[in-house]
Amino acid sequence: MPRFESLPAWLAWQETLHPKKIDLDLERIRVVADRMGLLQPEHGVITVAGTNGKGSSTVMLSTILHAAGYRVGSYTSPHLLRYNERICISARPASDTELCRAFERIDQARGRVTLSYFEFGTLAALQLFAEGGVDIAVLEVGLGGRLDAVNIIEPDAALVTAIDIDHSAWLGSDRETIAREKAGIFRRGRPAVCSDPAPPDSLEVIATALEAEWFSLGRQYSYTLNGPRWNWRGPHTRLSNLPPPALAGRHQYNNAAGVLMVLESLRGHFPVARWAIESGLQEVTLAGRFQILTGPVDVILDVAHNPSSGRSLAQLLADNPVTGSTWIVLGMLNDKEVTAFTESLLPVVNHWCLAGLDVERGLSSEQLRQALPAAAADPLDFPSVAAALRHARLLASPGDRVVVCGSFVTVAEALVCHV
Repeated sequence: MPRFESLPAWLAWQETLHPKKIDLDLERIRVVADRMGLLQPEHGVITVAGTNGKGSSTVMLSTILHAAGYRVGSYTSPHLLRYNERICISARPASDTELCRAFERIDQARGRVTLSYFEFGTLAALQLFAEGGVDIAVLEVGLGGRLDAVNIIEPDAALVTAIDIDHSAWLGSDRETIAREKAGIFRRGRPAVCSDPAPPDSLEVIATALEAEWFSLGRQYSYTLNGPRWNWRGPHTRLSNLPPPALAGRHQYNNAAGVLMVLESLRGHFPVARWAIESGLQEVTLAGRFQILTGPVDVILDVAHNPSSGRSLAQLLADNPVTGSTWIVLGMLNDKEVTAFTESLLPVVNHWCLAGLDVERGLSSEQLRQALPAAAADPLDFPSVAAALRHARLLASPGDRVVVCGSFVTVAEALVCHV
């Protein structure tokens, strides 16, 4: 008999099984993965780490490879509305039945070994990819890199996206230290790609020490903009007049350039035609990344939550002005740099609606208010995202817009209100 019959029951139990919600230790999950025969997958693997852009890069890689005809598994986190979003094969989320079956297999294999919620999810992804006969899997790191659960698998290529200060309690308080953790996904003699245009030195130092194939944006590969289109140059390939990535923001060109470098580095095993690259760039979608819900007043959903992503969001808002005012619905967690994040938004926000998050690590609206820069004009407090969003929509006029940001939790609550 399986331990549980439903996905919600399995997930609730996983939250309580291991004494630490975040436990950066690969030994326990490696033991269980070995028992399940998952440590040496027959399919290709790309691992993606980074502070910002790893979700966008993961979905771009998956979409392009899918367009090229490969059966692609993708593992991402966190999810917005349904846990099933985390594990996809050929762009289809795993079903409740598939997930429950994988969790039961993991539970039987683990014996007395305790696993965290994220470790269960990682093993479920690897199990479903093995069962599903994927050609290649794209694995997004959850936290850091070196000690993240996905790093039990040897990738064929590794990609590190933009690096910023985040999760300081686990990863360090400066970019060089954080980069060393991210570089833990690099492997000896294999492609190590970085799409951060100003990468910390420690990334290349570690790649060089491993004798990895190091590819850095602006050095080993680069791109130039040509109006709305762009040109890309790698060590062996040049692509001219490419369509822009369908994901919004100038920073997405950095992500797309890194994705193309990964694909070039794997061209001997996974060749991708130009038409598939164009198709993937044009078709890629990702909820919660400058996602616009159109209406009498548009609502923009963006999961930005650290200083670098705050600057990118501010630039996007500046590049897409409105005739009226910008209202912001802000909800954040207590391990984020609230002041630094919101400072970048000051020039583009007219009205502040602060939402308390009723989750573990969630900040109250009063705590948000205390961390806001003094220049934030007349912030209003609300007990929830729903209440803040309702107020902003009620008072906003045609020509205004409402921006919901600060956390995946904040955007998820706004999406629930919308649907």
